[in-house]
Amino acid sequence: MGVCVIGAGLSGLAAAHALAADGAAFVCLEKAPDAGGIWRRPGAGETGPGYASLHLNTARQLTGYTDFPMPDTLPQYPRHSDVAAYLRSFAEWAGLLDRIEFGTEVLSVRQAPDATWTVVSRDASGAQTSRRFRHVVVASGHNDVPTLPKPAPPGADSFAGTILHALDYHDGADYRGQRVVVVGLGASAVDIAADLSRHAARTALSVRRGLHIVPKQLYGRSVDQMAEEPWFTAMSLSEQIAFVERALLCARGRLSDYGLPEPDHPIFSSPVTISDELLSRIRHGAVTPRPGIDHLDGQRVVFTDGSSEEADAIVYCTGYRMDFPFLDAGCPIGPSGAVELYRRVVAPDRPGLYFIGLVRPVGAITRLVEAQSRWVARLVSGTAELPPAAAMREEITAYLTAIAARYGTAEGGTSIQVDVGPYLREMGSLLDGAAQRK
Repeated sequence: MGVCVIGAGLSGLAAAHALAADGAAFVCLEKAPDAGGIWRRPGAGETGPGYASLHLNTARQLTGYTDFPMPDTLPQYPRHSDVAAYLRSFAEWAGLLDRIEFGTEVLSVRQAPDATWTVVSRDASGAQTSRRFRHVVVASGHNDVPTLPKPAPPGADSFAGTILHALDYHDGADYRGQRVVVVGLGASAVDIAADLSRHAARTALSVRRGLHIVPKQLYGRSVDQMAEEPWFTAMSLSEQIAFVERALLCARGRLSDYGLPEPDHPIFSSPVTISDELLSRIRHGAVTPRPGIDHLDGQRVVFTDGSSEEADAIVYCTGYRMDFPFLDAGCPIGPSGAVELYRRVVAPDRPGLYFIGLVRPVGAITRLVEAQSRWVARLVSGTAELPPAAAMREEITAYLTAIAARYGTAEGGTSIQVDVGPYLREMGSLLDGAAQRK
């Protein structure tokens, strides 16, 4: 009747560490056979977004846990296998492995009238177990359910090549000698296009809308480290936007110079794409930008400008849908499609249910999930308190209103956007309040 943590990736391990430090009784359920979350390469019979060329886009100094930094022997931007090994070593160092049930999938989480939670899970042998807990911490991530264009382009049903999502993409070597069209301009799209360009006979990148592409470093500093410099954080948002857009113009010129559409919005008013490689691969002729897909004709991809080319495969890098199939519908995603959580953590009408890592910062997420985890541990122990549900809903409404004003919408992934500095200060004030209460 203690705490159930769902997931043993970066967020779940942070939650488990904080709960252990507070002396809480908990168990962590992880459906994969080992720790590491999205940084593990999927094994036989598994699916996951961990393609072979996946690397960190944030500096290791800010991505490692506070109490257990990433070793200096790792590069500034470690590859997926290094991150997975680091997360496993953290779990060993923190003494968490004995409290994690690997190969255990959570099937349902339901709240009883006495406010306890019944968690039904299935282990690797297929045996189901039902357990009751006072608290449930969801740290299972939100990169599991791929989204594809709806409706699909005309002719998709009869396309002579292969159509797949980034979730099913593993290695560019699998497409050696093929002609491939990658769809999208987010993190997965630019990584996969750059990877394919070293193996495929031809790599085209189909882009419907321009996004801001930011190199991993500006002025010799990792951009996430630079964003925390006092001289930068002292600027207003409009000053930060002007500074970064000038720096990008100097560093890489205009995106239209590469054949990509210019963004129709200022930076920091949508997620940015971090990439050192894509623009270089375009300059070297290894990746060819194309507009959006209009329709498919046999093995030919026809684009919105009337141009076309033959393709053996289309890789849709069109993101993921947040999905928590083990929870009741409407939690944490409300009727409008926005995530509705107090301080991005607490479900206001479901006492004892918390979410860790369901935020999207511009920068490393680790310190955010550590702060969230420490706060949840205080809530579990009773040294922190929540306001009434009505006050929590009021905070959620104010947050989503501000998100909509800045980003133009407060639906889907946009509804979990946070700025690292302000959010850490927000979490800090909650922790300070808990410390005073203790």
